[in-house]
Amino acid sequence: MPSVPTGSVPTGFGPAESVPTVPAPTDAAIHRTPTLSRRRTIAALLALALGGFGIGATEFAAMGLLPDIAADLVPGLLATDPDAAIGLTGWVITAYALGVVVGAPTIAAIAGRFPRRGLLIALAVAFTLATLATAALPTIEGVIAARFIAGLPHGAYFGVAALVAAELMGPGKRGQGVALVLAGLTVSTVIGVPIITAVGQAAGWRAAYLLVAAVFAATILAVRILVPVVAGDPNSTIRRELAAFARPQVWIAVSVGAIGFGGFFAVYSYIAPLATEEAGFSSGAVPWLLASTGVGMTLGNLLGGRLADGGTTRAVFIAFAGLAAALTLTGLAGGTPVGAAIGTFAVGFTAAALSPIIQTRLMDVAGDSQTLAAALNHSALNLGNALGAFLGGLVVAAGLGYLAPAWVGLVLAVIGVGFAVLSVLVARRESRTRSA
Repeated sequence: MPSVPTGSVPTGFGPAESVPTVPAPTDAAIHRTPTLSRRRTIAALLALALGGFGIGATEFAAMGLLPDIAADLVPGLLATDPDAAIGLTGWVITAYALGVVVGAPTIAAIAGRFPRRGLLIALAVAFTLATLATAALPTIEGVIAARFIAGLPHGAYFGVAALVAAELMGPGKRGQGVALVLAGLTVSTVIGVPIITAVGQAAGWRAAYLLVAAVFAATILAVRILVPVVAGDPNSTIRRELAAFARPQVWIAVSVGAIGFGGFFAVYSYIAPLATEEAGFSSGAVPWLLASTGVGMTLGNLLGGRLADGGTTRAVFIAFAGLAAALTLTGLAGGTPVGAAIGTFAVGFTAAALSPIIQTRLMDVAGDSQTLAAALNHSALNLGNALGAFLGGLVVAAGLGYLAPAWVGLVLAVIGVGFAVLSVLVARRESRTRSA
């Protein structure tokens, strides 16, 4: 394997420090990955992005269908205590997020040596089966368990797909390949989630998950046909990957991401009842509100990448300031159609800007554990998903209304700023220690 260059590079939240840059593909991977035509390369990247599209759909579909799921799985509780029913049903969101948190580092650490196309197919099969189980199981407990299992391959798929995309694009264009794969998820929030939500409202929430399972089945075929055989990293070991957890800055970066994303998911998890019960929208308008939020997320992700390139110290504080303002706007004005539309767009925009910032930070501080670092960003995001959905559900179940999660999100954003400040202080202390 080529040696990993080191140097003094910006770490993101503090002074420059000597850390490894992103490693080049292994010799084995380079020799075993065939040179493809431009058309074939784009087709392979689109096949990988299709999996990202399905992941976005399966992760976010429940947000717009919580009332429908509650009406089917806990109709008695919904009739007597609607807030408690929605809060309980929110566990289907929390369970998926917890599955990502558990599965991302576990699979990334174990599977680094495996041939990557075969691993991607296996992960897509797991998505398909778990999503079918979600659509078929008759009880709330069974659906919650199925959602946990469905979340396990999430982070590993994105991590492995990003590595494959980087190898296919080659030197100088690796970032473009990774961006195209991740675009599958952001496009899903704009197009896939609203369509699937509309299908679920019209034909039942189970039909929505059957449609998601069909996307994953198509991903299996697309990856098998269009993605070439790509070797795993023969030098990857569980010990090498897990070494990232010995770095305090890795834990701090994950905490910053989890808290920041938690503020977003506290609102997004309950966007359907917020729209209908607080803002006065009809249920038919929910897919449009989801699409608007998805556009905000897509644009925010692009802005976050630009901010990160200019230094993530400044970028993380800009993103949190914007997120706090957006959550405040939603809490104050979300009871009107215009306020809800603008507020949810702004929350999506500012929260999504955090994603590339946190990803950059993790890659900087993870050393040789690059596969795990790629997966940890998704662990952070979905830890925030679980945290936001859970805490939002608590205030909803307490009868405080569907605007209350925005204030929960604001508290989380303030805590996230505290972790960012801690990262700056730790980086300065490490810099002084090296200089001594």
